[in-house]
Amino acid sequence: MEILVLREQDLRSCVKLDFDVIDAVEEAFVSLSRGKATVPPIMMLPVPERRGEVDVKSAYIEGLDSLAVKIASGFFENFRMGLPNASGLMVLVSTETGFPLAVLLDNGYLTQVRTGAAGAIASKYLAPKTVKCAGVVGAGTQARYQIRGLKLVRDFERLLIYSLYEEEMDRYVEEMSEELGVEIQKAASVEEVLRNSSVVVTTTPSREPYLEGKWLHPGLHITAMGTDTEEKQELHPEVFVRADLLVCDLFSQCRRLGELRHAVERGLINEGDGVSELGELIAGTKPGRTEDEQISVCDLTGVGVQDTAIARLALQKAKELKLGLSVAG
Repeated sequence: MEILVLREQDLRSCVKLDFDVIDAVEEAFVSLSRGKATVPPIMMLPVPERRGEVDVKSAYIEGLDSLAVKIASGFFENFRMGLPNASGLMVLVSTETGFPLAVLLDNGYLTQVRTGAAGAIASKYLAPKTVKCAGVVGAGTQARYQIRGLKLVRDFERLLIYSLYEEEMDRYVEEMSEELGVEIQKAASVEEVLRNSSVVVTTTPSREPYLEGKWLHPGLHITAMGTDTEEKQELHPEVFVRADLLVCDLFSQCRRLGELRHAVERGLINEGDGVSELGELIAGTKPGRTEDEQISVCDLTGVGVQDTAIARLALQKAKELKLGLSVAG
């Protein structure tokens, strides 16, 4: 038995945040919505003294010959040491024999890409067709991937950014202005971002809600992707009361770990009432945005089907380019 080992540089050379990735993640979400995927609960190991966590995610999708098991970490003080916040790796396992097929030493790269793809999909179905100004809260790695994904599906002209860390904002403006080819301005507050944008993505590991419902306006779409543990929260629960469209990646997971949890527990929305999943929008069994004036919110916690989808795509592309090192298993 041989196992293909792919390093981060191999994976970066063959996988980008593009429509191939978006298509693969969309197909995975559709399988999930049709009951053709098994997604076990996330195993999360907190390391609170370092503002860190280690997560294990996986999913089996019916009919596929392999699945991914991912170990991913987020240590949110790493930037103080000049290190990325996220790391990790994936193992692809045969669903025919149970043997490992490949080890993807992506250092968290594939997670960043597949998460950006989910954000792009949310905006594809929920954002207004015309977006002049977009907004992002946070200035880290996911603030980059979410906006890269948004640019694939909506051609905005201006971006507002807010972060607690001035130096991170400055670096973001410098790096992303040229890459995106849009004007990027620093905002003085989250409120300024909300009131002046048609699409806003929140990308922070905040433990306290900071985005208030009174700032929402007709035609706004919000993608909240920072909350994926019980301790995190970016949105005040009344945001969900004011929204016309409520969407998430996987309701059972968001109900336990996401933004939706807080609104349900306070009785502001009924359990599952009117909340669609991304896969239902993609499959056309539930509607996305149908009117320009609607306010929409999408709660993303990151689902194992995304990891299986991108790991399989990465292995396919790597084999086509003859990348990696085969080792005896």
